[in-house]
Amino acid sequence: MNAEHTDGLVGGIVGGRYEVESLLGTGGMATVYLAIDTKLQRRVALKVLHPHLSRDRNFAERFEREAIAAAQLSHPHVVSMLDRGQDGGVLYLVMEFVAGRTLRDLLDENGALAPKQALALIDAVVDGLAAAHAAGIIHRDVKPANVLLADDGRVKVGDFGLARSLAATHVTDTLFGTAEYIAPEMLTGHPVDARTDLYATGVMLYEMLTGRPPFTGGDRSFVAYRHVNEDVPAPSALAPGLAPELDELVGWMTRRDPDGRPPSALALLGEVRDIRRSLTDEQLDYRAPGAKTRAGEAATSVIGPHESLTERMAGSRTQAPARGTEVIAAMGSGHTSVMPRPAPPVPLSPREQRRQAKDSDRAARAAAARPTHQLGRGSSRRRGAIWLAVVVVLALLAAALGWFFGFGPGALATVPPVKDLTFAQAQSVLQQSGLAYKRQDVYDDTVSSGLVVASVPGAGSQVRKFEGVQVMVSKGPELFPLADLTGKSVSTAKTSISDAQMTLGTVSEAYSDSAPPGTVMVQSPPPGAPVRHGTAVSLTVSKGPQPVAVPRVVGLSQDSAVAAVQAAGLQPAIAGTPVFDRNVPAGSVAAQTPNAGQDAPKGSTVTLTLSKGPRMVHVPNFVGQQVTVAKAALEKLGFTVSVQDVLGGFFGTVRAQEPVDRDVPEGSTINLTVV
Repeated sequence: MNAEHTDGLVGGIVGGRYEVESLLGTGGMATVYLAIDTKLQRRVALKVLHPHLSRDRNFAERFEREAIAAAQLSHPHVVSMLDRGQDGGVLYLVMEFVAGRTLRDLLDENGALAPKQALALIDAVVDGLAAAHAAGIIHRDVKPANVLLADDGRVKVGDFGLARSLAATHVTDTLFGTAEYIAPEMLTGHPVDARTDLYATGVMLYEMLTGRPPFTGGDRSFVAYRHVNEDVPAPSALAPGLAPELDELVGWMTRRDPDGRPPSALALLGEVRDIRRSLTDEQLDYRAPGAKTRAGEAATSVIGPHESLTERMAGSRTQAPARGTEVIAAMGSGHTSVMPRPAPPVPLSPREQRRQAKDSDRAARAAAARPTHQLGRGSSRRRGAIWLAVVVVLALLAAALGWFFGFGPGALATVPPVKDLTFAQAQSVLQQSGLAYKRQDVYDDTVSSGLVVASVPGAGSQVRKFEGVQVMVSKGPELFPLADLTGKSVSTAKTSISDAQMTLGTVSEAYSDSAPPGTVMVQSPPPGAPVRHGTAVSLTVSKGPQPVAVPRVVGLSQDSAVAAVQAAGLQPAIAGTPVFDRNVPAGSVAAQTPNAGQDAPKGSTVTLTLSKGPRMVHVPNFVGQQVTVAKAALEKLGFTVSVQDVLGGFFGTVRAQEPVDRDVPEGSTINLTVV
């Protein structure tokens, strides 16, 4: 595969395994195709990175490490990454194919969504992000186009294959982000962490509730600039009927300072679910009036390393502010100053803040009613015993958890290689490793029946023992009965072979008295034979009846000519009008079509023209006339002239003529005696 031309992959094979069916789309970093995994016979999404990224050595090395990490991420709300590899100079990812559409499509079609629907979608997105963050992966490009809505109702976050490890928090390479959803720290050079994803998710929730992103415009830089220097407005400014809790939720998620956002996706998930339970049906069903979808806006913006938005707009570069500082920029001045500020404590959610206020009020009322003297010593001893019991229980619980995750079913174990082993051998190896396992029988064209095709997760992966390993055991190649192609046209037969995922073998031709020309007479393997996908099917195609040589029948009588034509396998036909022929007697064949010796299809027609014999012509009397005149006139009438000179024919005069003054056959000889 040519690394410079990845747009011609349709119909080809990538990595010796993935057969490319069609183009799904092209983005800023990769081109995505629909492909068939020929080993496991399933549809997958094949993402081929653009050549300039594949040639970047640093990117390729980081891609390899982070693709391996993303492959370990398994969650119902995350698109699974199945494989990665390199074919020639091109890097590619193989991901789960989700049939459906994106959240971007839904918003473009419907505009604002009801809070019930928006919160349900955000719940799934945050749940998937929580799993990714727990695995040490941040997404960095959360946006509606990366939220997939499957036809069966599933919601999945995509493009984790190009995400970034949480360990790599400092921006040291070019940032790929979408201006409408990009977090301020991605533009100002601050470290990027899981809260970066929560900011973009908050912007996405704003758009779902109002029908448009908070900051828009034709200039991508200006849109990003507003994220750095302006707070995301309350959704109720565009949709006045929204519940106050939704304004608070969006505001919490989109704080410009990451320390003001939810501390984790799990904390945010709890708040989202709490709000969903607390809102009334009327509040959940509200929809922003007159919300319109955006159209025709490009989404992707590329910002260079350590390049803040104020630097980009002013055309200068300054050192990125350190963690714990706030960027203050004057619009259009290009001047940036740094103001130190203390790191704030972990923020409470808006709902927790309200609860805290209520709890403080209750505590104050309780303090007013509390007795002024203390209980006796017995109460202190009881409290001490209770605390001791609590400490013992917690210690036992910690010990149990330590055993569970250190040595028990929750301990990490490395998946051993089991490919090409029998299932019994694989069982033994996995049991020795303490791993649970489950068998799944699959068809495979290359691995013999009864042997292990692969394990999921693959060999070398780290998993908790209780999570187990799925062992895929080969059932051998899947066999399919061949359809009956006989009697079909060649083009129809070829289409049937392709639809059955077979290949076309040799195509030969043969004569047939029964099969129409261009139709299949014989196929190999025969109809109904069980064969695997990719089997070559050979065809024998009819050329129609074999041609025969036309016999010569001119001069034969009619009956003899008819018999000769029929004996050659042809059909005789008598022309309607006989013709004069001086050489063929009347009633015999004067002409035939086709001519003798030509090849004609067996059973075709030979037309016979019969003779009426020679034409009768009247002979004039030329006695007494000069012989030259007589001879010329007779030859013009088609006669043959014979001249007999008497006494040398000195005078050149016709003395006698035979025949004379009567009708004779055309071409007859006229005798002249000349003196």
